[in-house]
Amino acid sequence: MGLKEQLSDDLREAMRAGDALRRDTLRSLLTAIANAEIARVNVKQAGATRQDLPEPDVLDVVAKQAKQRRESIAEYRKGAREDLASREEAELALIERYLPAQMSRDEVAGVVRAVIAETGAAGMKDKGKVMPAAMAQLKGRADGRIVNEVVGELLGGG
Repeated sequence: MGLKEQLSDDLREAMRAGDALRRDTLRSLLTAIANAEIARVNVKQAGATRQDLPEPDVLDVVAKQAKQRRESIAEYRKGAREDLASREEAELALIERYLPAQMSRDEVAGVVRAVIAETGAAGMKDKGKVMPAAMAQLKGRADGRIVNEVVGELLGGG
Protein backbone atom coordinates (compact mmCIF):
# COMPACT_ATOMS: atom_id res chain seq x y z
CA MET A 1 0.00 0.00 0.00
CA GLY A 2 1.34 3.40 -0.97
CA LEU A 3 1.64 6.36 1.35
CA LYS A 4 -1.34 8.14 -0.18
CA GLU A 5 -3.56 5.10 0.35
CA GLN A 6 -2.26 4.77 3.92
CA LEU A 7 -3.15 8.41 4.58
CA SER A 8 -6.66 7.87 3.18
CA ASP A 9 -7.19 4.75 5.29
CA ASP A 10 -5.93 6.52 8.40
CA LEU A 11 -8.24 9.46 7.64
CA ARG A 12 -11.26 7.14 7.55
CA GLU A 13 -10.13 5.58 10.82
CA ALA A 14 -9.68 9.00 12.45
CA MET A 15 -13.17 10.03 11.30
CA ARG A 16 -14.69 6.87 12.78
CA ALA A 17 -12.81 7.44 16.04
CA GLY A 18 -13.82 11.11 16.23
CA ASP A 19 -10.18 12.22 16.43
CA ALA A 20 -10.46 15.80 15.13
CA LEU A 21 -6.74 16.68 15.23
CA ARG A 22 -5.72 13.57 13.32
CA ARG A 23 -8.61 13.97 10.87
CA ASP A 24 -7.76 17.60 10.13
CA THR A 25 -4.04 16.92 9.79
CA LEU A 26 -4.58 14.00 7.41
CA ARG A 27 -7.05 16.02 5.35
CA SER A 28 -4.44 18.76 5.10
CA LEU A 29 -1.83 16.26 3.86
CA LEU A 30 -4.18 14.73 1.31
CA THR A 31 -5.14 18.20 0.07
CA ALA A 32 -1.48 19.12 -0.37
CA ILE A 33 -0.93 15.90 -2.34
CA ALA A 34 -3.98 16.60 -4.52
CA ASN A 35 -2.74 20.15 -5.15
CA ALA A 36 0.64 18.77 -6.22
CA GLU A 37 -1.11 16.37 -8.62
CA ILE A 38 -3.15 19.24 -10.08
CA ALA A 39 -0.06 21.44 -10.44
CA ARG A 40 1.68 18.61 -12.26
CA VAL A 41 -1.18 18.39 -14.79
CA ASN A 42 -1.21 22.16 -15.34
CA VAL A 43 2.46 22.05 -16.28
CA LYS A 44 1.74 19.48 -18.98
CA GLN A 45 -0.45 19.88 -22.03
CA ALA A 46 -4.04 21.02 -21.89
CA GLY A 47 -6.57 18.22 -21.65
CA ALA A 48 -4.25 15.95 -19.69
CA THR A 49 -5.85 13.93 -16.95
CA ARG A 50 -4.73 14.06 -13.35
CA GLN A 51 -2.50 11.17 -12.36
CA ASP A 52 -1.38 9.98 -8.96
CA LEU A 53 2.01 11.24 -7.87
CA PRO A 54 4.81 8.71 -7.75
CA GLU A 55 5.64 7.58 -4.20
CA PRO A 56 8.85 9.71 -3.88
CA ASP A 57 6.86 12.83 -4.84
CA VAL A 58 4.15 12.02 -2.28
CA LEU A 59 6.90 11.68 0.31
CA ASP A 60 8.31 15.06 -0.76
CA VAL A 61 4.90 16.69 -0.24
CA VAL A 62 4.60 15.17 3.24
CA ALA A 63 8.15 16.32 4.07
CA LYS A 64 7.28 19.86 2.93
CA GLN A 65 4.22 19.82 5.16
CA ALA A 66 6.41 18.78 8.10
CA LYS A 67 8.85 21.58 7.30
CA GLN A 68 5.98 24.10 7.19
CA ARG A 69 4.87 22.95 10.64
CA ARG A 70 8.41 23.37 12.03
CA GLU A 71 8.60 26.90 10.60
CA SER A 72 5.17 27.74 11.99
CA ILE A 73 6.16 26.50 15.44
CA ALA A 74 9.19 28.81 15.44
CA GLU A 75 7.10 31.79 14.30
CA TYR A 76 4.34 31.15 16.84
CA ARG A 77 6.93 30.90 19.61
CA LYS A 78 8.44 34.23 18.50
CA GLY A 79 4.97 35.75 18.71
CA ALA A 80 4.33 34.22 22.15
CA ARG A 81 1.46 32.10 20.81
CA GLU A 82 2.15 28.88 22.68
CA ASP A 83 -1.41 27.64 22.06
CA LEU A 84 -0.89 27.68 18.30
CA ALA A 85 2.65 26.33 18.60
CA SER A 86 1.44 23.34 20.61
CA ARG A 87 -1.23 22.52 18.00
CA GLU A 88 1.40 22.69 15.25
CA GLU A 89 3.66 20.40 17.32
CA ALA A 90 0.85 17.87 17.64
CA GLU A 91 0.28 18.00 13.86
CA LEU A 92 4.02 17.66 13.24
CA ALA A 93 4.16 14.57 15.44
CA LEU A 94 1.37 13.00 13.37
CA ILE A 95 3.02 13.92 10.07
CA GLU A 96 6.42 12.58 11.14
CA ARG A 97 4.88 9.11 11.54
CA TYR A 98 4.61 8.96 7.75
CA LEU A 99 8.19 10.06 7.07
CA PRO A 100 11.25 7.81 7.06
CA ALA A 101 13.30 7.93 10.24
CA GLN A 102 15.68 10.88 10.22
CA MET A 103 19.40 10.21 10.40
CA SER A 104 21.45 11.38 13.35
CA ARG A 105 23.98 14.16 12.94
CA ASP A 106 26.81 11.57 13.16
CA GLU A 107 25.22 9.46 10.40
CA VAL A 108 24.86 12.57 8.23
CA ALA A 109 28.51 13.41 8.88
CA GLY A 110 29.52 9.93 7.70
CA VAL A 111 27.65 10.33 4.41
CA VAL A 112 29.02 13.85 3.92
CA ARG A 113 32.59 12.64 4.53
CA ALA A 114 32.10 10.01 1.81
CA VAL A 115 30.73 12.66 -0.58
CA ILE A 116 33.68 14.95 0.17
CA ALA A 117 36.06 12.09 -0.62
CA GLU A 118 34.19 11.25 -3.86
CA THR A 119 34.13 14.84 -5.09
CA GLY A 120 37.66 15.67 -3.95
CA ALA A 121 36.39 18.78 -2.14
CA ALA A 122 39.15 20.66 -0.34
CA GLY A 123 37.50 23.64 1.29
CA MET A 124 34.50 25.94 1.46
CA LYS A 125 34.97 26.86 -2.19
CA ASP A 126 33.85 23.31 -3.03
CA LYS A 127 30.65 23.46 -1.01
CA GLY A 128 28.72 23.84 -4.26
CA LYS A 129 29.96 20.40 -5.36
CA VAL A 130 29.30 18.68 -2.05
CA MET A 131 25.82 19.95 -1.15
CA PRO A 132 23.91 18.65 -4.21
CA ALA A 133 25.56 15.23 -4.01
CA ALA A 134 24.99 14.99 -0.25
CA MET A 135 21.35 16.09 -0.52
CA ALA A 136 20.74 13.53 -3.27
CA GLN A 137 22.00 10.75 -1.03
CA LEU A 138 20.23 12.02 2.09
CA LYS A 139 16.93 13.04 0.49
CA GLY A 140 14.07 12.44 2.90
CA ARG A 141 16.37 11.06 5.58
CA ALA A 142 18.01 14.25 6.87
CA ASP A 143 17.01 17.88 7.28
CA GLY A 144 18.69 20.18 4.77
CA ARG A 145 19.73 22.61 7.51
CA ILE A 146 21.65 19.89 9.33
CA VAL A 147 23.30 18.72 6.10
CA ASN A 148 24.34 22.31 5.34
CA GLU A 149 25.80 22.75 8.84
CA VAL A 150 27.72 19.46 8.67
CA VAL A 151 29.09 20.24 5.19
CA GLY A 152 30.24 23.65 6.43
CA GLU A 153 31.93 22.15 9.48
CA LEU A 154 33.67 19.39 7.54
CA LEU A 155 34.88 21.75 4.82
CA GLY A 156 36.35 24.02 7.47
CA GLY A 157 33.88 26.88 7.29
CA GLY A 158 32.19 26.51 10.64
